[in-house]
Amino acid sequence: MEEQNKIGLKNRIAFKTIVGVVIVILAFSALTCFEGYRSITKLLTEQYGREAERTARSAAAMVDGDDIYRLSQSGGKTSEYMHIWNSMSSLCNSSGSMFIYVIQPDTTDYAHITFLFSTINYRSEFDLYPFGYVRETTNDEYREKYRNMYENGSKYELVIRDKGYIETDKHITVMIPLKGSDGKTKAILCVQRQLDSLYASRRVFVSELLGLMMGMMLFVAIGLIIYLGRTIINPVRSIEAEARRFAHEGPGPQDDNREKLTDTIKSKDEIGSLAVAIDHMEVQIREYVDDIKKITAEKERISAELDLAKRIQEDALPSIFPAYPDRDDFDIYASMTPAKEVGGDFYDLFMVDDSHLAVVIADVSGKGIPAALFMMVSKMMIKNQVMSGSDPASALYSVNNQICKNKNEEMFVTVWLGILDLKTGIMTASNAGHEFPVVKEPDGDFEVLKDKHGFVVGGMEGMKYTNYQIEMKKGSKVFVYTDGLAEAQDVNDQFYGIERVVETLNTEKEGSPQEIIEGMKKVIDEFEEGTPQFDDLTMLCVEYKGHSGFFSISPQNILSDIFGAD
Repeated sequence: MEEQNKIGLKNRIAFKTIVGVVIVILAFSALTCFEGYRSITKLLTEQYGREAERTARSAAAMVDGDDIYRLSQSGGKTSEYMHIWNSMSSLCNSSGSMFIYVIQPDTTDYAHITFLFSTINYRSEFDLYPFGYVRETTNDEYREKYRNMYENGSKYELVIRDKGYIETDKHITVMIPLKGSDGKTKAILCVQRQLDSLYASRRVFVSELLGLMMGMMLFVAIGLIIYLGRTIINPVRSIEAEARRFAHEGPGPQDDNREKLTDTIKSKDEIGSLAVAIDHMEVQIREYVDDIKKITAEKERISAELDLAKRIQEDALPSIFPAYPDRDDFDIYASMTPAKEVGGDFYDLFMVDDSHLAVVIADVSGKGIPAALFMMVSKMMIKNQVMSGSDPASALYSVNNQICKNKNEEMFVTVWLGILDLKTGIMTASNAGHEFPVVKEPDGDFEVLKDKHGFVVGGMEGMKYTNYQIEMKKGSKVFVYTDGLAEAQDVNDQFYGIERVVETLNTEKEGSPQEIIEGMKKVIDEFEEGTPQFDDLTMLCVEYKGHSGFFSISPQNILSDIFGAD
């Protein structure tokens, strides 16, 4: 209610509705009064014209057109003249006319008229136009009227003078010709009637009409306000109050005892439909908020689990470099950047014994938690097989059979596994469907080594794998990676490609394994230009620095020699 009171009076629906209703009624009343004014004016003018015409016809009966000439010569003194004048004066007073007069226009140009008769009205104190009085024709309209009766045979003319500011100057004049037995017009008889009584009648009519309209307007306005208040304004206020309550209190728990809008708004129109929709919306929002809370809690739980899985995965991969700081016969570095919180790529490096270094890089099909779990299992199984004394091909063979027997999901892993004899520099390796390694001779460039591929691990039971050897000299390097490197994409969906991988490696070929991998990662980041990483990106680089005399003669070394000679 406090916020509602902040709404100005002019902005309230009730005020706008009342003002709108009043404006419409006022406009309707003004239009009605205007039309009434026009109609009454026309009606009274026609009535006055008809009355003036009847008076003119009566007056014309008093004068014979054939007597006009004789009367014009009478000087206004003869008994015949005075009898006619007295009769016209009586008719003028009894008919309420201003005065009755008979004129003879100058037929040459109708610019002047001569008065033969001019009555004295009860409002007049003296005769304005005595017998024989000559004056100019008032205006062109009168001149044209005279011409019509003398030359065109007109039997009736009407002049209405309703312009000007003084009502006593406003009048209506009816003209009829006085004709002789020859049919020619001898004079014109005019009856002039003042319009002040017409205006008085019109004022009375308009006043009564306005009073009636004001009463009707008040009645209609009150009725409309009551009706609109019940059907629109009050329901809208209820909807507004409920909306404010919902906005302040929020959805909250379900309250079956809370009064709903549909309990107070019973109408079947659009407002009733709106009330139903708002009640329904509140229920849906309440359910939606509950769902959001559950989803948020679940998302937070999953996020925490993913974060834990990420830490577990990071801890499972060798991440401290240099990995063997007390060894000077090799240098190794690796990195893994998952596309999601956790990834399916993995690498591993570990000493089988004092003279053999095992290097693994692999790519599990899929991403996320399932791939990470599959990756952990694969990593442990490979390491167990190698540590038990298996060569790379035998290790992959055993791991593949174990995975195929126990897995239910359609997942597999590509693996490149190499075991470097640190005394001889011979690396024995096997490839299970993985990317080709890139090898650098001491004084040469990085080049792709297209080794023989076996089938992916976990794809089909009983698959056999083949060993091959890489002869590494002092300064030789082997770079292995997952497909996320060559298949990195830019904003135009162009792949980085293995050719550019080799070119980039050769720009850093004299660097350490760490410098090579960090330089490659920087180049890939610039190439992608901030586009989302599509696949896990894993790289490993090992450099052989030659036999350093680290080894001594012992039973373990003898076994290592035998294993290496195998």
